[in-house]
Amino acid sequence: MMRKFGLALAGISIAALLSVGAVAQTLDTLPFNKKLALAKAGDEEAQVAVANAYESGNGAKLNKVEASKWYGKAADKGSAEAQYKLATLFHEGAAGIKKSPERAAKLYAAAAKQGHIEAQNWLGYCYEHGLGVTQNDTTAVEWYQKAADGKLAIAENNLGLMYLSGKGVGQDYSKAFELFERSANQGYDWGMNNLGGLYEKGWGTEPDLAKALFLYRQAAAKGNEAASKSEKRLTPLVIQSEANPAVEPAGAAPDKPATAPPPSTKATTDSINPPPLSAANPLEGKPKLPPVPEKKVKSDSSSE
Repeated sequence: MMRKFGLALAGISIAALLSVGAVAQTLDTLPFNKKLALAKAGDEEAQVAVANAYESGNGAKLNKVEASKWYGKAADKGSAEAQYKLATLFHEGAAGIKKSPERAAKLYAAAAKQGHIEAQNWLGYCYEHGLGVTQNDTTAVEWYQKAADGKLAIAENNLGLMYLSGKGVGQDYSKAFELFERSANQGYDWGMNNLGGLYEKGWGTEPDLAKALFLYRQAAAKGNEAASKSEKRLTPLVIQSEANPAVEPAGAAPDKPATAPPPSTKATTDSINPPPLSAANPLEGKPKLPPVPEKKVKSDSSSE
């Protein structure tokens, strides 16, 4: 928010708030007490700034109830950012704020319709999981797509997962690969993890354990626990593969169709190489991870 304030502020004296030399100050550089005065005078952006301060405890005492009050004032005026931030409070719940998926979904929708890409992503999440709305994968894909078109990394990852599983859209591993790659290139850890999963399995691309391991390591360095476990699982296989190259050239193996479903009968293979994982709702906690198998199995290219 880099809006500059002029000399006229409805219902409040400019002299009481800003010195002559500070007229050109941006909202972000104002001290909290001046932001609060502007907010009380009805300035929408100041109301959001005050709410942010109360929510984060940065510049004001942490108070999410007070934050919700100021977000609400700005949301009522049509501020998409305020609608989105208020939605996250109802989505998550807090001391003095009852969790309400229905209210969260309505606020996400209000902001999403104004083009707020984060709200579009979370509205897609609500539709995918039936949170406060009737579950609908097709509608989830539509909102994920809008946010992904806005280059939001988490939305690119979420949309990639829809294409990977064929939920609300035709299953397309190549499209999933493209979306995970876009997300990973922005540094999103789950995009990196999931792209690594596709390289490991050879879905939508040629299998490449070295690339998979590299991506798992990148995601693990960002604190992604699932990627860390995949890194530990895959490292000995890559080392073994490099030490014992395959007798047959890699091209001798038949190509896997990009859109072919994963083999449902090979439970052992799937347990060794678990499918890419979705990032669970960050507002609700960390994702539950599948158990990591203890059995060590050689890679296809290792010697017998």
